[in-house]
Amino acid sequence: MRTKMSVLVAGLGLLLAAVPVAAHHAFDSEFDAKKHVDFRGTVTKMEWIIPHAWIHVDVKKPDGTVEAWTVEAGTPNTLLRRGLTKDSLLPGTEIHVDGYQSKDGSLRATGRDLTLPNGQTLYLGAGGTGAPYGEKK
Repeated sequence: MRTKMSVLVAGLGLLLAAVPVAAHHAFDSEFDAKKHVDFRGTVTKMEWIIPHAWIHVDVKKPDGTVEAWTVEAGTPNTLLRRGLTKDSLLPGTEIHVDGYQSKDGSLRATGRDLTLPNGQTLYLGAGGTGAPYGEKK
């Protein structure tokens, strides 16, 4: 009886641990496919952390004010395989970001595409997140 109870508790624990992992990778839980963002800005910091890399970008508005955006990208390993390195996005690098804003309206987005100063465009997203593909809205 004690063994059955231990197996049941362990199984339940594994099941519950899997739920946050699945929720973490759902685009719809954090970002809005109807809030397409497209901006140019200057990299202030790049965080190569797991599970997602983060790009901090200062975006100058037409009125001269500056907005500090944070852009979520795929995993560092995925970005490296796509040609992005730690030296690609040094502070001061001018970039173009195409992505989707957070549902809460904060200056946070998930990046879809990133264009470097040399014109090279790289896909930033992580596969299987539920992020929209195809035409931009």
